[in-house]
Amino acid sequence: MSLNAADPRKPASAWRSPWVMGWIALVVAVLGVNVTMVYLAIATNPGLVVEDYYERGREYERSLVSKMASGPGWEMRADIPPLIKAGERTRIRFFLVDRAGMPVAPDAVELYAYRPSDASRDFNLPMTEEGRGRYLAELSFPLLGVWDVLIAVKSGEAEQNLGQRIQVQRP
Repeated sequence: MSLNAADPRKPASAWRSPWVMGWIALVVAVLGVNVTMVYLAIATNPGLVVEDYYERGREYERSLVSKMASGPGWEMRADIPPLIKAGERTRIRFFLVDRAGMPVAPDAVELYAYRPSDASRDFNLPMTEEGRGRYLAELSFPLLGVWDVLIAVKSGEAEQNLGQRIQVQRP
């Protein structure tokens, strides 16, 4: 038992122990990081949540089930390069055949690129027909990171979609 130099009968204060000070510093650091994270979550919210999310989710499920039941049975395949660099031209090809393996000529094929973290960077463009059942889009992704690519095929009132998540690298 260590004793206080001013009064030999009183033990030294626990507040002077390096272990107590270390634990207090650790608790203060953890609380500080948590407060910072809460602030950043509120201040940098991209606002990507829609107001009627529940109703839109239910409608999506209903439309997905009905599309699968009444779908034309097309086989869709996207040829997306494994290495895509920000700011550089990229070619994305899309192939569409029916159940018998014959090329399909729909009314329109459009490519949509969605940025999950920033809706203001989303864009879309029509794909040009290279040949029957083969389509091409030449595009450049402005930012590196994660992108969701969706190819929408429209034939009359029906629409079929093919989606894929990609990673855009540094130039």
